[in-house]
Amino acid sequence: MKVLVTGGCGFIGSSLTKELVNQGHDVDVVDDMSSGTLESLNGLKLRVTFPDFLGDFLKETSSKKDVSVIQGDFSHPVVLGMVSSGVYDVIFHQAAIPRVLYSVEKPLETTSVNILKSTALLTACKDTHTRFVFASSSSVYGGAEILPTHETTIKNPKSPYAWQKSSFEDLAKVFCDLYGTDIVCLRYFNVFGPGQLGNSAYSTAVAAWCNAIKTGQPLRSDGDGEQTRDLCYIDNIVNANILVATSSKKFTGECYNIACGDQTSNNEILQYFLNRFENVTVNHAPERAGDVKHTRADISKAESDFGFKPLVHFWEGLEKTIEWWELE
Repeated sequence: MKVLVTGGCGFIGSSLTKELVNQGHDVDVVDDMSSGTLESLNGLKLRVTFPDFLGDFLKETSSKKDVSVIQGDFSHPVVLGMVSSGVYDVIFHQAAIPRVLYSVEKPLETTSVNILKSTALLTACKDTHTRFVFASSSSVYGGAEILPTHETTIKNPKSPYAWQKSSFEDLAKVFCDLYGTDIVCLRYFNVFGPGQLGNSAYSTAVAAWCNAIKTGQPLRSDGDGEQTRDLCYIDNIVNANILVATSSKKFTGECYNIACGDQTSNNEILQYFLNRFENVTVNHAPERAGDVKHTRADISKAESDFGFKPLVHFWEGLEKTIEWWELE
């Protein structure tokens, strides 16, 4: 396939990009580097350019590459022009301003990127045969009372970020109905794993705690620590994206939970770190605004529609993550 990964230099996008290259696909990346880095794509042969120079760049044929990296805004007119030409089989839209707390503080700025610019990208591909894979979030459910939570659960976003993801899902369905666009929305549940830095925009508590242990800082516990999460290792997210991209199913805006279908409390993980590593301390902080108490996904729909199953469950994924951080 010829594919575009927006946010392809971030944690999730770079992991997806590497696996796409590994499977032999032709990959372009666009990233404004607000939270991504070229170092996240270490090991790949990169050709790097900027949107204003993209025309000349595309005429070059001599340089062998694994990935073409466009450093710039995914809604830049030149990028949108490429998308509207229909050159891509699949667009993996991973780019966003993902921080819940930041969206609470900056609702206008985050809406501009997560809604307006994303709508520009979706509009550019509406008259093509491109499949649009949208990175949504479990946050659209809010504090769901029914666990495990099925996709039919009424959405109840608790932050601007969650509302932005929820609203774009709604828009995707409208585009499918009006224009016949091929769109699928993947609701990620608390992604973690190697490559996720402790101060990253996508950081879960796991990455922040690993970073704290690495740097000799106390581990922060928000609220009473009894909140639970369906923590999803990065390989599961990558696998789900590729499964829907290569599925023979025509998508019409369907939403799917991507998770492991289980849950682990912050206190369980903190206790594990306290038992395993010396000189670890925990600082307690107030509950974060916009946070939900519990998440656990029903993943049966993804399993039945495109064969998704978690490849790595939490405790195995935690060991792989600790190994990557070189904490021992």
